[in-house]
Amino acid sequence: MRIILSIVSWASSLISGIFTSAIQLIYSIIQYILTRPEVNIPFLNPIIDFLNKVPIINIIVHLILWRPIFDLLFAPGLVSVIIALIYIIWFERKITAKVQWRIGPLEVSRPIGGFLQPFADLFRYTFQEFVVPQQADRNYFIHAPAIVFILSTLPIFFIPIGPMETNGVVNGIYGIYTGYDVLIALALITLFNVGIILIGWASNDRFTYIGTVREALLYTGYETVLILSAISILLIYGTADPFKIVDWQVAHLPGIIINPLAFLAFVIATLMATSRFPFEISEADTEIVLGPYTEYSGVIYGLVMTMSYEKLYVLSLLIVLLFLNGWAGPYIPPLGALSYAIWFGIKTYIVMMILVFTRAVYGRYRPDQALKMSWSSLLGLAVASLILSLIIKLL
Repeated sequence: MRIILSIVSWASSLISGIFTSAIQLIYSIIQYILTRPEVNIPFLNPIIDFLNKVPIINIIVHLILWRPIFDLLFAPGLVSVIIALIYIIWFERKITAKVQWRIGPLEVSRPIGGFLQPFADLFRYTFQEFVVPQQADRNYFIHAPAIVFILSTLPIFFIPIGPMETNGVVNGIYGIYTGYDVLIALALITLFNVGIILIGWASNDRFTYIGTVREALLYTGYETVLILSAISILLIYGTADPFKIVDWQVAHLPGIIINPLAFLAFVIATLMATSRFPFEISEADTEIVLGPYTEYSGVIYGLVMTMSYEKLYVLSLLIVLLFLNGWAGPYIPPLGALSYAIWFGIKTYIVMMILVFTRAVYGRYRPDQALKMSWSSLLGLAVASLILSLIIKLL
């Protein structure tokens, strides 16, 4: 009886301790969120002062400029993702058409080069009939794309786009800060792959199955290279904290100069991860099927079509953060906190434009060619980058 009572007492104290710790953690998070100041953007101050005199509108303005909401919506939040997707889809179509002597998007908004074509496509997908195949698993078929889209968005909130403080003033724009944000972002990117396989499996179709197997094979080829190259450069920095990573590059040299092998391996792995040419294998638009997405239509097809571009945006952010000095650039006083976001955005868009340009100049590899390359020369390049980082660290 005494043993039972002691066990019950120990269990109750353990549960009480866990519950108390959880309450304290939740309280700390709420307190941290509530005490974060508003975003300071000097050139908008006249407009903000005018809107503050309007009832109801002033509450909305303060809510939008409150850092947690601003980070969630604008930088690095959902609005920045949507803008990046619209621009890069249009740019890829336009630059490929120019190189290959085609017209490209032009009919919608001809005076501005068909820039509104992605909006027109979104409108068409939204009102197009969404068909669920009879043989598909209905629940997974409908919900899997939404789950994967959320998973592909989550890494963005762990990538800051500005320094935490400058001269005692909070200038950084960031969603969630843990000190291990780069590793968390990479881990979330790998979860995206599991979701894509779930999408292909839910269709229960032989052609979709073939595309899903191709996709899974590519994942095995690039994930090791991507992680090894990231670890190589993090080994030099000695941290996974994005703020310390950028500070290290500003104080010494950019990562692309310190370890160019890691940069090259990371970029090629990004091309494979986002199905960019020459690795557009499972979603080859010249074939009958479209990989794991063959059976999708309507608004869900529009959702799954943008996933690779969203992943491209996330990995481009990581490339800029790890190898290109992040948000480092001349401070622009009128922009305030947005000054660093502008520099980060310019570098990210340049990286994305370079990566999608490969569509215009490269052919497509066969699956066996891509796998042979990833498990031989590309893996060797990643290992060489790791060895180079070890030598640099030791010296």
